[in-house]
Amino acid sequence: MIVRDWVAADVMPVIAGASPAAHPVMTALARGMGVSPASASAMVKKLAALSLVVHAPYRGVTLTPEGEQVALEVTRHHRLLELYLAQTLGIDVEEVHAEADRLEHVISEELEARIDEALGFPTHDPHGDPIPDANLEWPEHATGAEDG
Repeated sequence: MIVRDWVAADVMPVIAGASPAAHPVMTALARGMGVSPASASAMVKKLAALSLVVHAPYRGVTLTPEGEQVALEVTRHHRLLELYLAQTLGIDVEEVHAEADRLEHVISEELEARIDEALGFPTHDPHGDPIPDANLEWPEHATGAEDG
């Protein structure tokens, strides 16, 4: 499933990266996204309407299995793009995150596959964070943060 609202799709890796014991509540989610609580609430409502998250007021937000897959896909795009930008185009590692944020939602699956192949099917981005494979599985011995 494609989430056409890029801002709403950006919240999914934040939710996925949260501690399972502490499902993010709206204020924490807003802080993590750098938006107001009202904006975070609107994003969560959109994602809930798409059955990508479950929101229990005052208890938190969790991804559904389909939401987890979308979050993994966004994370995969982001991390492959970071590595491609750093390794192939020579963009400084400190600058690739912002560029990948802008591009991660617009690349096709075909371009994703070509970038993956061109990079030799990498398992980690330039920051050392794991990259989910084409089947959206984490590489073995994955270490590092699992957010975009």
